[in-house]
Amino acid sequence: MSNYCPVIGLEIHCQLATKTKMFCGCEIEVNTSPNKHVCPVCLGMPGAMPVPNKKAVEYAIRLGLALNCEIDLNAMWTRKNYFYPDLPKGYQITQTGGLPVYDHPICKNGWLEIVKADGTKKRVGITRIHMEEDAGKLIHDMSPSQSHFDANRCGTPLCEIVTEPDIRSPEEAVLVLKKIKQTLEYTRVSNANMENGNMRCDGNISLRASEDAPFGIRAEIKNLNSFTNLEKALYCEMNLQASTLDAGKEVEQCTKRYDPNADKTIVIRSKEDAHDYKYFPEPDMVRLVTDPAFVEEIRRTLPELPDARRERFMKDFGVSEYDAQVLTEDRDVSEWYDTAAKNCKNGKVLANWVITELLAKMKDLEGGLSALKIKPEQLCALVNLIADNTINGKIAKTVFAEMFETGKDPEVIVKEKGLVQVTDTAAIEAVVREVCAANAAQFAEFKAGKVALKGFLVGMTMRKSGGKANPGLVNQILDKLAKEG
Repeated sequence: MSNYCPVIGLEIHCQLATKTKMFCGCEIEVNTSPNKHVCPVCLGMPGAMPVPNKKAVEYAIRLGLALNCEIDLNAMWTRKNYFYPDLPKGYQITQTGGLPVYDHPICKNGWLEIVKADGTKKRVGITRIHMEEDAGKLIHDMSPSQSHFDANRCGTPLCEIVTEPDIRSPEEAVLVLKKIKQTLEYTRVSNANMENGNMRCDGNISLRASEDAPFGIRAEIKNLNSFTNLEKALYCEMNLQASTLDAGKEVEQCTKRYDPNADKTIVIRSKEDAHDYKYFPEPDMVRLVTDPAFVEEIRRTLPELPDARRERFMKDFGVSEYDAQVLTEDRDVSEWYDTAAKNCKNGKVLANWVITELLAKMKDLEGGLSALKIKPEQLCALVNLIADNTINGKIAKTVFAEMFETGKDPEVIVKEKGLVQVTDTAAIEAVVREVCAANAAQFAEFKAGKVALKGFLVGMTMRKSGGKANPGLVNQILDKLAKEG
């Protein structure tokens, strides 16, 4: 296969976390009976007039500001006409159009930044974010000969985020999608759960001979519902297009789906252009005129975003860039750590406990962070007990295990079990001397310069003291005894 340069752009659809639909007052409820939450508006009945959901508009602006977009204060609604059984209206109300005069999305010209595997940062442009309504749902497994239609999802508010074709590898595409998912979660605009369909991604990819060559003919791969499938589908299509070009053939513009079982992309329809949808201004709605003060109020209430929080954790708590990245991947985890770190004597050690102990145990905890019995202040207290030499790291793990199961304060557990660390130098030295006498051969080799045996002697001392001896003092005393004649 020849070396071609891939050009990739993403279109991400996310369901907004509103209580009601985009253009009517019908409730949004999952796992309910079919066709329960419908009305003349979301079913597209004649004479039913749509009214925009203010909360959906607020969420779209919030997302746009978080992704550094310009906000169009005079956005336009358009009608996208097409027939499909899950669309009772025969059209979708959106904010994209075939002609520039109709193309006024609420957010445009934004950007986000990703950190690649080699540590370099890259900026990826956001062409637009526009609002639209979702279609209904077809159910095919209720009957072998019929398909059933559930209109509950009709009119659910969506935002579509369209990136510039700035992405140059499937790995970069995954990083972009992760960053957008993270932004949606931090702003609370969407649940962004890909498994439940709250967020789905379309990947557009073409190949060209070199970085400065014109763009090639693209294929669009629809409804990729995981990071893994996005990466695999893009690689699969890359290889297919490269083989086509190597054979001297032309890539055909088309829309595809990805079959993960067969690991191949499959054509579902041929080339489509904007004129196929016969866009025109939505006749039942006026322009969406937004007060600048409304935008500024949303800007003022934006939460601290992942990049800013990561930098603050590094600056205020002394954590490494990697640890800060892990801690800020999830908003709830980052807030949990932030609360714990405020009164912690060692934010770096606390970060290590959160990442290696807490998150590891949470993987098997049904309900995740909300079901956690340990409070942030309690883990802070545990780390402070280590910093004060009240307990050592080994005992701390025992205490942590009980905290995880019971939710007890670490101080209570330490007191109940008599786990306070021994820091009396004379008492520890007596134990060390006993250990050295009982292991005279090993101690003699250690004195003679076999440094590796020090760990053995420390371990034996810790065992004899029931894990209560201060390891630092044990090391110091061993060094002192080794120098004695």
